[in-house]
Amino acid sequence: MGILNIFFSNLDAAHIFILLGAWLIAIVVAIVCHECAHSFVAVKMGDMTPKYAGRLSLNPARHFDALGFVFLVILGFGWAKPVPINPNNFRNVKKGEILVSLAGIVTNFILCIIFTVCAALCFLYLDSSVLFYYFLQYVFYFLAATNLCFAVFNLLPLYPLDGFNLIRAFCRYDNKFIQFMYKWSFLIMLVLLISGLFGWIISLFTDAVIGGIFGLFNINLI
Repeated sequence: MGILNIFFSNLDAAHIFILLGAWLIAIVVAIVCHECAHSFVAVKMGDMTPKYAGRLSLNPARHFDALGFVFLVILGFGWAKPVPINPNNFRNVKKGEILVSLAGIVTNFILCIIFTVCAALCFLYLDSSVLFYYFLQYVFYFLAATNLCFAVFNLLPLYPLDGFNLIRAFCRYDNKFIQFMYKWSFLIMLVLLISGLFGWIISLFTDAVIGGIFGLFNINLI
């Protein structure tokens, strides 16, 4: 979802403004938590590089790439500044690479579960005709959906995503799959996004995770 999807919806101006604000909050929270998780685990594993680079911070400005943020807001796809990490500083290089790669993904998945439950409770007990309650419902829903999207996207074994780094931790540098992904990942990523395949993958996870939790509360929504 991007700004265009919200603006071209059949909602009035007040509800569009509310959805836009909720969605922007969700983006900021998901990105900052994802990048901070990488930085925190890297530091715990012995590499102080993220701390010296100012990435062990909840300040969004430390993590956002200007162009990547513009793309994310308009098109629903973008990127943040990569966290600078020196694996040679890890007390255990392989363990450090694995845990750092998993940190952002696991954090986003955990946040997705928490915010999905919060969203379900809001939809269940709050009156959506009250604009503030409507905002709370959708800020939690977008927080859940955005964190899930980030987690699933970063699971893809495409360079330079976390899924790729996780696989690379178990492989030699000259591994054919690793070299192939170094060369073709960007093209594969474009195909997944333009073709709608990534959206289809996300919808499967959304139905399974968010839809599943909503189902526990007997909520049929979105």
